[in-house]
Amino acid sequence: MELSSLIASNNKKHFVVVFIGLVLIFNIALITAANEESQIYTVHLGERQHDDPNLVTESHHDILGPLLGSKEASRESMIYSYRHGFSGFAAKLTSSQARELSEHPDVVHVTRSKNMKLKTTRVNDYLGLTPTAPTGLLHETDMGSEAIVGVLDSGIWPDSKSFNDNGIGPIPARWKGQCVSGEAFNASSCNRKLIGATYYSKGLMNKYNGAFNAVEKGEVMSPLDKIGHGTHCASTAVGSFVPDANVHGLAQGTARGSAPRGRIASYKVCWNNEECFTPDIVKAIDHAIRDGVDVLSLSLGSEVPVEFEVDRSDFAIAAFHAVIKGIPVVCAGGNDGPEKQTISNVAPWLITVAATTMDREFFTPITLGNNITLLGQEGVYTGKEVGFTDLLYFEDLTKEDMQAGKANGKILFFFQTAKFQDDFIEYAQSNGAAGVILAMQPSDSIDPGSGDIAYAYVDYEIGMDVILYIQTTKSPVAKISPTKTFVGRPLATKVARFSSRGPNSLSPAILKPDIAAPGAGIVALIRQKRPDWSPAAIRSALVTTALQTDPSGEPIAAEGSPRKLADPFDYGGGLVNPAKVADPGLVYDMGHDDYVHYLCSAGYDNTSISKLLGKIYTCPSPIPSMLDVNLPSITIPYLSEEITITRTVTNVGPVGSVYKAVIQPPQGINLQVSPETLEFGSNTNKITFTVKVSTTHRANTDYLFGSLTWTDNKGHNVRIPLSVRTRVLNFKI
Repeated sequence: MELSSLIASNNKKHFVVVFIGLVLIFNIALITAANEESQIYTVHLGERQHDDPNLVTESHHDILGPLLGSKEASRESMIYSYRHGFSGFAAKLTSSQARELSEHPDVVHVTRSKNMKLKTTRVNDYLGLTPTAPTGLLHETDMGSEAIVGVLDSGIWPDSKSFNDNGIGPIPARWKGQCVSGEAFNASSCNRKLIGATYYSKGLMNKYNGAFNAVEKGEVMSPLDKIGHGTHCASTAVGSFVPDANVHGLAQGTARGSAPRGRIASYKVCWNNEECFTPDIVKAIDHAIRDGVDVLSLSLGSEVPVEFEVDRSDFAIAAFHAVIKGIPVVCAGGNDGPEKQTISNVAPWLITVAATTMDREFFTPITLGNNITLLGQEGVYTGKEVGFTDLLYFEDLTKEDMQAGKANGKILFFFQTAKFQDDFIEYAQSNGAAGVILAMQPSDSIDPGSGDIAYAYVDYEIGMDVILYIQTTKSPVAKISPTKTFVGRPLATKVARFSSRGPNSLSPAILKPDIAAPGAGIVALIRQKRPDWSPAAIRSALVTTALQTDPSGEPIAAEGSPRKLADPFDYGGGLVNPAKVADPGLVYDMGHDDYVHYLCSAGYDNTSISKLLGKIYTCPSPIPSMLDVNLPSITIPYLSEEITITRTVTNVGPVGSVYKAVIQPPQGINLQVSPETLEFGSNTNKITFTVKVSTTHRANTDYLFGSLTWTDNKGHNVRIPLSVRTRVLNFKI
């Protein structure tokens, strides 16, 4: 064969091999695409471009249709169209389709469906919201009768007495929501109190491929609350008057929420006590904006690490649109305390609430044979009293003693240590004991114990008293009585052990939580009293009038081990103060421009911010400092050199008011406020001031705390918390 023919033959073979290879690669790609599993993705498009919701939905199909091949395919893929408060949709997509869609010029960002977690009646009496008072916030708002609170949670139990509509007037005419019937729930259950009840389950159903077994999971496909969390949150905020209320079977007297005549709109987005999917949550917020709610309440949150507000958090983006439209969004800080940096819901447009106890404690009386009564504090026992019977120290018993039945009918005393890891109550019950007293590290828990025998928890100090009694008494005996409720002094407020703590792990310069409260219905009252206030003004009023002591004047403690006095990372500004909140004097207001300031300082790019806002926006150069976001707090995570911070206050009190600065600096921190006096004339309702901050510390410190208060000496004391950490040496890799 000639050389030219040989070359031609080899070229043909090479072409065939390449062609076959390309075919194989193409087929593999097709097979991979076909086998790629579809999941639900939420696609955010920012502000609506049309007033007509139907046109908004059509625009969604215009975006999704070309990607999937047709509008018909788009309709089959799309599970939700967000078209009332903002624009976006949720659809079943493969990961490659989601990536391609994220490149579309109209798309802010695309995120995969995530599961958020649930976070969580003397509230009125405790806070001083007394309905019989002739003046005050509760009286001035007719107990919140015109306020509509949207509760996104596990649903609602309509038969609860907290939702009776006795003495409540007609439903506000602006309400556009509805009650939806479903399993074990009839729309006729709604009334003038419970004015709306709907449920959202498409995100849930996707996880189970449409085969969610509600009965097996203890659920019903309806707005009905099967776990009680949503009912509890709704009743705490706006529950009606309920005589003879009880907790854990313990009588509590008359219970009511902070706004007892407020209206409830329930949006069920959580199922099976643990499954709350973001596409369902976002749709509920979309509907709530349309329906006309005044306040949104969500005891939901993500776990560490927290979500980036614009690039990752579907919920934070939906909440942003609600806030821009004037609807305060109140969120629980989380249940991951008492460890630091566990706070969730940290976006600066949210009102993030820490959980506190009230002036109520549950004590389990333990009476020794010497007539001394000790109080167990970390458990709730509601069974029958165990009368005087032999009290045995478990360490004095051998394994053979237990097997021989020496514990039968007796009360066992036990020091809980790492040495015994099993459930001691269950162990004692299996060996015939009548009761158990456990000494353990303080846990501030009121969880019911396991087993059916009497039990009481005490701390190690009281435990030593019990040991002393046993060792100095010939025949020690004891009795355990059912847990009793103690209300009022000398029981001081505490930040609950489970309440998540700051500092904010996403943006340390943004103080979270904002405020502490046993319930957040107070926001509904302020919203009705001050309808012209923005959500940020409401948050500011809450923070600047808050108490750093409980209503009886005692300092607020933070539960944990060890317990300590609470600081801003435990309770934000402090405990909500209804007596002052509607008349704060000054507010640190925020709006569209301030939130954009935050987004720029947080490093979000111009494209994402523009899409979120629905208009072109370019961050200024240089990028503004996050320290200058107009929050009712100053938090400096890294102070080495002197810096100057800016804030602006708005006068919401009398014209002509004059305020002077009162500074309580953190230890070793120098503060200089300029000007030191603020004068609000007839043409001046906003004034900007600066704070120069420097440190005398020569070594790195932990956070130190202080405050800045503007006072007019006429009852207005506008206080913000200061949190400063010196970082002289700041190593970065």
